[in-house]
Amino acid sequence: MVAVMGTASNDIAYTKTYMVIPTIADKDPWLEPYRDQLESQWHYREAATKKILGGQAIEDFALGHLYFGLHKRREGWVIREWAPNATALYLISDATNWADDPAYAFRRLENGVWELLLLPFASLGHLEHYKLRLHWLENNQTISAERIPSYANYVVQDPESHQFDAVVWDPPVPYAWKNPSVEPTEPPLIYEAHVGMSGDRKAVSTYQQFIEEVLPRIKKLGYNTVQLMAIQEHPYYGSFGYHVSSFFAASSRFGTPDDLKLLIDTAHGMGLRIILDIVHSHAVKNEAEGLSRFDGTLSQYFHAGDRGNHSAWDSRVFDYGKPQVVHFLLSNIRYWLDEYRVDGFRFDGVTSMLYKNHGLEQDFGSYDEYVSDNVELDGLTYLGLASQLAHAVRPDALLIAEDMSAFPGLAAPISEGGLGFDYRLSMGVPDLWIKTLKEHTDENWDLGHLFHELSAHRVEEKTISYAESHDQALVGDKTLIFRLIDKDMYDHMQRDDMSLTVERGTALHKMIRLFTASTHGGGYLNFMGNEFGHPEWIDFPREGNGWSYDYARRQWNLADNPELQYSYLQAFDEAMIQLLPNVPTTEFQWVTNDQQVLSYIRGDYVFVFNFSPTSSYADFIVPASSGSYSLELSSDHTSFGGQQRVAKDAPYVATENQLKLYIPSRVAIVLRRASAE
Repeated sequence: MVAVMGTASNDIAYTKTYMVIPTIADKDPWLEPYRDQLESQWHYREAATKKILGGQAIEDFALGHLYFGLHKRREGWVIREWAPNATALYLISDATNWADDPAYAFRRLENGVWELLLLPFASLGHLEHYKLRLHWLENNQTISAERIPSYANYVVQDPESHQFDAVVWDPPVPYAWKNPSVEPTEPPLIYEAHVGMSGDRKAVSTYQQFIEEVLPRIKKLGYNTVQLMAIQEHPYYGSFGYHVSSFFAASSRFGTPDDLKLLIDTAHGMGLRIILDIVHSHAVKNEAEGLSRFDGTLSQYFHAGDRGNHSAWDSRVFDYGKPQVVHFLLSNIRYWLDEYRVDGFRFDGVTSMLYKNHGLEQDFGSYDEYVSDNVELDGLTYLGLASQLAHAVRPDALLIAEDMSAFPGLAAPISEGGLGFDYRLSMGVPDLWIKTLKEHTDENWDLGHLFHELSAHRVEEKTISYAESHDQALVGDKTLIFRLIDKDMYDHMQRDDMSLTVERGTALHKMIRLFTASTHGGGYLNFMGNEFGHPEWIDFPREGNGWSYDYARRQWNLADNPELQYSYLQAFDEAMIQLLPNVPTTEFQWVTNDQQVLSYIRGDYVFVFNFSPTSSYADFIVPASSGSYSLELSSDHTSFGGQQRVAKDAPYVATENQLKLYIPSRVAIVLRRASAE
């Protein structure tokens, strides 16, 4: 072994000791030439971690939410805030006539921390509105501004002034949890949902309505995990929750903190896990509601200068090199795990956190990009700490990273030099389907290329596959069903309508989703309503549409109407999701591609897809282990809008490792080996 002293950014010194730890380079030979750079990244992370934690256990370090913010103690209320540039700080409320009052002035402690003790309890009651007023010096003049406390756990917007206030949440009877957390189920079958637009009403739906109307649907469909979007408070509804202002506050648009707890508790009682779409990759620019210029400086939580602004997202970029910022964000993770008993997180915008240029206009076609100076080492450190913390607090926490760059080790254990996430989201798959539908006619689909791309993932990682998510459903883009059927969605979805466009579209919609789901590298995701081909895009209320809620909802009645073909698509999705837990995530066997028919085997399951738009085949031979088989799923079944051309109870027997099948055009079937020959 050779030890070499080195330095990195932020004046962190580290000792690089070769061959101390197993690394992901041991599994991926393409990484071997970059072993030294990967070791350097690892040791930077080690040194930065020691500097940040200062000898504390990470689960103890991440308890900032129990110190900062508003808390009731035996003697009264205490509220603390980190504002190093402030010269004075006041709590303002109805009790102070929303003006500075010496009795509500904070005192400055060490390291930029401010504290206010309020005696007695009557000075601040349940549901009372409050804010902070901070003062600071700027060009030798005193500037003051109102701010929402950074750790506020309940924030509401006034319907008339549209201003946000922090609100005391101190109910006389704390929420009593009824159901334990749910044990993980493999694979995670994730239903991505947005509470506010989950109802069919032209309004913002609530946590309570989601409990009553949507959770039962998710359970019936067979999904085992619900991914909730837009839970962290955000000032602009149309941001889909991605411009967060109050990181510790559950969005009050949908109800109270206890309403969200009831949603999670109810889901647990139904056997469903709940994960949050957590946004630590950036923050809203808003100063009155958010963290930007909180204490008068732009660099309190964020990078100084241009580096502190995300040009593509019009938002602020966290400085992950600051221990105080890491403390805030890690405490946020622990808060949601402890206070709301969530079962994990889908980390948004991880690519942006991994690279100094946020991965913009990069194709990541070379391994050089994973070790270049563009890599954000402090972002790497934070992501590793985030996964370490979550798994320390909840060993069974589900952690998914939204990364388009396939960064090595992102979903590998920390002990192997990875960042410790459980899964990476396969962001390239929806783009693959869009490109295929836009650029290739049906008869020219390259099935071999599609299979390779759908099944590909880094050797050390597991992935969550999806054909489309909320991104493709937004106005300006198109869902799969819209790309396949377009305007015929409006006039030809009746079951007795013989539209060839709709027949093609619904057939391919089923096949594309089964193809994607059956080639997953660890799990599968669907966005709310896409399972039945929801016909409308998502367009949140905004000035450009007259602040309309027409398209910020889900029309469940379409899927429930037995006279419409949407019900066929929903029935197929339910059958597919019910099947997936039985299919092992194993290597593929006997992959064949001939005459636009693709087949492959996973465990005892044989998947066969005939993508030909015109040709049906009798006695088509696909390889399969000798023995008897049963038909488990056919997209051509009448209950899914098909023509029942594939016999359910016919004898399916493979001899000499061959199955002879009748496979109609634009049909997918799944068979399961019942017994050996």
